[in-house]
Amino acid sequence: MASFLVNGLDARSIDADDRGLMYGDGVFRTLAVRSGRALNWVRHYRLLARDCGMIGLPCPEEAVLIAEMSRISPGDATVKIVVTRGTSGRGYAHEEGTVPTRVVAAYPAFAGDAGAIDGVRVRRCELVLAEQPLLAGVKSLNRLENVLARAEWRDPAIREGLLADAGGRLVEGTMSNVFLTVGDRLVTPAISRCGVSGAQRERILDIARAEGMACEVRDVDFGELAAAGEVFLTNSLIGVWPVIAFGDRHWLPGPVARRMQQRIAEEDARGG
Repeated sequence: MASFLVNGLDARSIDADDRGLMYGDGVFRTLAVRSGRALNWVRHYRLLARDCGMIGLPCPEEAVLIAEMSRISPGDATVKIVVTRGTSGRGYAHEEGTVPTRVVAAYPAFAGDAGAIDGVRVRRCELVLAEQPLLAGVKSLNRLENVLARAEWRDPAIREGLLADAGGRLVEGTMSNVFLTVGDRLVTPAISRCGVSGAQRERILDIARAEGMACEVRDVDFGELAAAGEVFLTNSLIGVWPVIAFGDRHWLPGPVARRMQQRIAEEDARGG
């Protein structure tokens, strides 16, 4: 059973004129809460504030969001925070002083997937991500590309689809960020043209750099992906999923993915 707060009030609906519904004018973040504590919260809030700033939207105060999460998810939960432009009548232009809409929703906690942590199969999606550098990295409410990409397959053995930009460069998964190892380097695709900057992606980069591992954020093509020493996926609910198959290429779960699974678990246990 899901629970919702809309602008701090118990509710399950927003105004039909809300710009988040009418135009996708807003941003969101999804995170795990354990024993009432939002995991990886510092990065989540930093990215939420950055995304709000990039589209000129006031970001809710951190203390307000923490208080509302505590009300709605005192135990274990999956929490989604949505901030929209609010209600401002018809047309793309919004009125000065429009009051944003804030939604904090709590869903049952992600139960995990014992099989997936030991490796998943992935495919390349036919859908190509549109490039818009002004929105690159932003987790906006415009997720239709991801919805259409995820509808491309029904095979339960395929756990994720990989998305390319117009130049054929790997960007991300439909619900995840992608990492690969090239020699002794950890590489993740650049998201300067399109794609989403996930909080777990930021955490993996921070952990790797703190351990002295060389990290590269750059363009990656699918040939380099297939030749990688190991490949893994990340998001705030799944943690780290090693990739064990992409087309004809197969891997075993690698040491970097395993180490990142362990480091994330340790950080979460400490309240990171």
